Amino acid sequence: MLPISGQALAAVAGAARRPIRADWSNDGGQSWVPVPTLVGAEVRPDRTAECRYSGTAALAGVPLGPSGVNSVVTQVRLWQGIKGPRMDVEWIPAGVYVVDRLTRTRHGAEVELLGREDAIRSADLPAPRMVGPDSAQALAEVLIGEALPGVPVAWRPGVTAGTPVPAFVIEEDRWGALSGGLDTSGVGTGIAAAMGAEVYADARGIPTFAPVPTLADPVVWRIPYGLALVQPAEQETSEGLVNLWAISGDGGDGGAAIGPVYVWDDDPGSLTYAGPDPVGDPLAPQREGLTGVRIRAARYASALITDIAQAQEVGRARLADSLGIQASLSFTSACNPALEAGDVVEVEVRPGEWQRHIIDSCPYQLGAASMSCTTRTTARRLAI
Repeated sequence: MLPISGQALAAVAGAARRPIRADWSNDGGQSWVPVPTLVGAEVRPDRTAECRYSGTAALAGVPLGPSGVNSVVTQVRLWQGIKGPRMDVEWIPAGVYVVDRLTRTRHGAEVELLGREDAIRSADLPAPRMVGPDSAQALAEVLIGEALPGVPVAWRPGVTAGTPVPAFVIEEDRWGALSGGLDTSGVGTGIAAAMGAEVYADARGIPTFAPVPTLADPVVWRIPYGLALVQPAEQETSEGLVNLWAISGDGGDGGAAIGPVYVWDDDPGSLTYAGPDPVGDPLAPQREGLTGVRIRAARYASALITDIAQAQEVGRARLADSLGIQASLSFTSACNPALEAGDVVEVEVRPGEWQRHIIDSCPYQLGAASMSCTTRTTARRLAI
């Protein structure tokens, strides 16, 4: 969750004013010009999208053209304020964007916005390039810095920025090399994916390498039944479910291959339990009468995985991501602009029944009192 004071968080559920504002920049965010009137804006944080933040905004009183707001170099940042009783306005960042599309209006412009990932996605390499060997941090910051000059890169706890990355060729896809691309043989080349991490531009527009969220992460917000404004809608699906991953690394340079390393759901209390040893002893469930065990296996190979420990970390991250999608929850709650996609929340779905979920998306209108959230959890419910 984004930084927010206890006073502002308490005001979210009460009688609070919610002012909004925006700024624009044509120098890559080195300086910002306030938008005279932000008529309205929608923000769409979504962990499953390639751009973590997207949205729309209606800007009034702004200049247009080469020296004003345009769709070539302009960046826009949005803010949501919280003004509770006896407190000053606390401003929460609501994303930093590039302008994807602009429509002129009588009073300014309506803009469609994409997160800063789009600036990296569109900056394909003009020719294939060999990069490395070097640390993940050194390579990533160069690749990002070429597309977003002067923008810092954040490394969240749990991600080892010094992870060694062997030499590999980026054919043209800069974002794929950072996030989770494939080479011509189908082998993974993404730096973040090879660390068991994910990369995205956060609400402040800072490219961020972070661990893949899991339900074991700390709960950032408890949402009681009264704060959920409508009856939650629950769905379950097995689409995308994987409970056994085989992870391997092979640089294709004649060196020894890494793995495969196998990681599986070993929790007997889980509906996605893969058995005590689905690789070495696949008949164990049959002998032990575990008739409900079903294997759903997948493989991941990356030329950037250089040792067994790294392969295990990648496997744990992919397992956490592929197990946490069978049961989803959609609900409307009081709008908390500090909530981020990937946060873990506890929701009282029925009086006395609490479930722990990972936020996948939490779109909202700037200035609105409510927000819609879509989450996911494991098929094993966690009642508190």
